[in-house]
Amino acid sequence: MPGQKTSVLEWPYVEGLRLDEAMHPLTLLATGLYGKALPPQDGAPIRLVVPWKYGFKQIKSIVRITLTEMQPPTSWNRQAAREYGFYGNVNPKVDHPLWSQATEQRIGEFGRRKTLPFNGYEDQVGHLYEGMDLTKWF
Repeated sequence: MPGQKTSVLEWPYVEGLRLDEAMHPLTLLATGLYGKALPPQDGAPIRLVVPWKYGFKQIKSIVRITLTEMQPPTSWNRQAAREYGFYGNVNPKVDHPLWSQATEQRIGEFGRRKTLPFNGYEDQVGHLYEGMDLTKWF
C-alpha cells in the first residue's frame, strides 16, 4: 500500500469505537456506494462509516474487529495525541492545534459555513456523550 514505508503512522492502521458507538444505527459497515459494489479506492470490500465523526474514524480495509475491555491505542492517537483525540467527534468548539474547526468549506459550495456539532447529528448521537467534557475527550 502506498505510504506504508513512510514514518507518518505506525502500521497496521488501528482505530477504535466504544461499543455503544459501534452499535448505533448510524454506524454502518458499507459494502457499496451509489448502488454499486465498493471500489478498492473507497475501501472495498468493506468500509466503516460513522457520519458524526471526523474522517480518521472512517477506516478502510477492515482486516479484524476485536472487542476489548480497555480503550485501545489508535493510530492517530499514537502519532499525534494532542491533535487527534480518541473520540474523533466533530466539535466546532475544539480547534485542531493548527487550525480552527469552527467553520468548514463544503465541496460544491462557495464560502464557509459554521461547523455543526457531531456533523449535524447531535440530536441522534449527543446522548452517547452526556456528562463528558468534550473539550477534554475530543
